[in-house]
Amino acid sequence: MDIRKRIRTFLLVFGCLLLFSVCKAQEKKRPNFLFVLIDDQSPFDLKLYDRTSILETPTIDKLAEQGMVFESVRHMGSMNGAVCTPSRHMIMTGRTLWHLPPSAEFQQQTGFHPLDTMTIGAIFNRAGYSTMRTCKEGNSYPGANRQFTVVKDKTKRGGTEESGSAWHAEQVLTYLGEREQADKKDPFFIYFGFSHPHDPRNGTPDLLDKYGAINHKDEETIPPANPRQPALPANYLPAHPFHHGHPDLRDETRVSGVWERRDENTVRNELGRDFACSENIDTQLDRVLQKLEAMGELENTYIIYTSDHGMAMGRHGLVGKQNLYEHTWRVPFIVKGPGIKPGTRVEGNIYLLDLLPTFCELAGIKTPETVQGESFVPVLKGEKQTIREVQYGVYNGGTKPGIRTVKKGDWKLIKYDVMDGAVRETQLFNLAQNPNEYLAEHKKSGNEMLTDLAENPKYAAKLREMEALLLEQMKLHDDPYTLWDQPRVSK
Repeated sequence: MDIRKRIRTFLLVFGCLLLFSVCKAQEKKRPNFLFVLIDDQSPFDLKLYDRTSILETPTIDKLAEQGMVFESVRHMGSMNGAVCTPSRHMIMTGRTLWHLPPSAEFQQQTGFHPLDTMTIGAIFNRAGYSTMRTCKEGNSYPGANRQFTVVKDKTKRGGTEESGSAWHAEQVLTYLGEREQADKKDPFFIYFGFSHPHDPRNGTPDLLDKYGAINHKDEETIPPANPRQPALPANYLPAHPFHHGHPDLRDETRVSGVWERRDENTVRNELGRDFACSENIDTQLDRVLQKLEAMGELENTYIIYTSDHGMAMGRHGLVGKQNLYEHTWRVPFIVKGPGIKPGTRVEGNIYLLDLLPTFCELAGIKTPETVQGESFVPVLKGEKQTIREVQYGVYNGGTKPGIRTVKKGDWKLIKYDVMDGAVRETQLFNLAQNPNEYLAEHKKSGNEMLTDLAENPKYAAKLREMEALLLEQMKLHDDPYTLWDQPRVSK
């Protein structure tokens, strides 16, 4: 009997230990994050958003097949010409445009702002994550950047492995290799930023050749035509119909290879350079994803792919990022990860500033009270198609008050109050009918919707509705300016 008792006791204890081990093994592991941020990429460069694009991005395409593609993701805007600066501040803090800490132009590298410790790196460090960042230097948020435990920032816009996008990938691969060697089990948050395809778009020789482009340096001549170059965008114009409102704007006058030219050769060559840089980014991303898979971490990692803002690249006669047309206000956006239904496509209606509260919710971290964005986890779970009905945008980097836009449903309004009142323009678009935002200068015929509708009396009621909506959004977001035809906003 005594032996039987001991055997039963042993079996009971063994069974409990075995059950405990199984339960521990089945405990849900906290997810990792790989946040991929591109510098200056229009969504319409990618086949995901423009089927006619010749840009080849097999890694990004595969991400889309395995994850969720968002149609309507936007940066809220900018109060200076370096649009990437406030965009990255909004990503880091989850705060709206007019409530950001000082930009890098005013905040010294050694300075401190109370919001610094309420940014991605600091929040995830406190939650027990390992954090790592690689990205370009400058035009960013230094107080937030240095919160990451490992920081490998350098601006890399060249055409070699050491001087281009491969350098950023190497930093991530080295970090992952060190984690693997040390057998680290804690979850990680990696901010994987690139310096391309921001100008100068010095692509690798093989990819420049693939897209028929050269790194054109001679301001006195135009680059040669090449049949391999991307076609002109559908909404290309040789000049914008009125001044964009920012005199001597670098992006529109001094970018090497383009300068003030908007001829077909120049635009197509620059698009070829842009595509060469973007395909290289795709290649580098693939290297990192393969490493995560080899480590057994890929399936437990949320991968978020986006850009800080879009770019005109010849569309509407513009080249830069200082406008509020769809090619520039919108960004590409893909999320793949645990629990996300593969191959789905949603409207979203989110801002980049919604990223931080979403990261927190996915990681089970309490969102700081300083955050003003809204988590879009309900969209990722398939519970909603959109987060908000209305989206508002600003460009206030040139002459004041600048440019404002508002979108609701299919309708979008853009207003320009620039050049000390010399340019006051209103544009109204139905994006369902006119997704390219064609203007009268595009000379589309046969469909009255394929143009700016602001002067069409048939849409006067819709114009009044959108004007009222814009004013409402400007008040809601504490916009400090008033446009010429708006009542003064009382504070």
